[in-house]
Amino acid sequence: MRTPTGDLSDGPAAGLGRDQPVFGPELGEFEHSERRAAKAEGDGEMKTGTTTVGIKAEDGVVMATDMRASLGGMVSSKDVQKVEEIHPRGALTIAGSVSAAQNLISTLRAETSLYEARRGKDMSMEALSTLTGNLLRSGAFYIVQPILGGVDDEGAHIYSIDALGGTTEEEYTVTGSGSQYALGVLEQEYDDGVTIDEAKTIAAKAIQSAVERDLASGNGINVAVVTDDGVDITRYKEFDDLL
Repeated sequence: MRTPTGDLSDGPAAGLGRDQPVFGPELGEFEHSERRAAKAEGDGEMKTGTTTVGIKAEDGVVMATDMRASLGGMVSSKDVQKVEEIHPRGALTIAGSVSAAQNLISTLRAETSLYEARRGKDMSMEALSTLTGNLLRSGAFYIVQPILGGVDDEGAHIYSIDALGGTTEEEYTVTGSGSQYALGVLEQEYDDGVTIDEAKTIAAKAIQSAVERDLASGNGINVAVVTDDGVDITRYKEFDDLL
């Protein structure tokens, strides 16, 4: 075996200091992470602004989003797909930086496909929520706040996942700049055991309420229905089609 001739204390690790954790990286430890975070908060990044809603229903979950993206104070797109299938029986809504969200969705699709190929079965929603939280906690996806919804052998699940990877299972949840308006509707309308059709109507009312008051939300609604049969995503330009 070759014997090291240099002093390891002079290597790249020396600059990290003795207080750095052995098992990294955690949030903020990526090179230039603070600068990347500041840039993501600036006006030069296209963001979804957005209102997204997730509701647990009797036989599945319903997830709904508006369709507007913003660039600073300007509407940069009126036709954004903010809910995507990432699992045979799971979907993810996005709020925040568009590029980071797209990258997160691609990564989750790849990981779930690998899991299925290696184990011969679909990833559970609990495992998928843990994976999503871990990816966000790594600091590689500035700044995204998703809702994860899906169905597995244990039933239907809705997870609220914050931008730092904190994960909470809920009956219903919201994210985005229009959250406060949508949440008030959900508090009034939601009941245990709602059907898929009832959940679609409640979700549409919540998004419509946000669109009326939040400048970063608007231009229609995307609705994803997730059941044992899979993920079905429908786009509506008019709320009247759901109400």
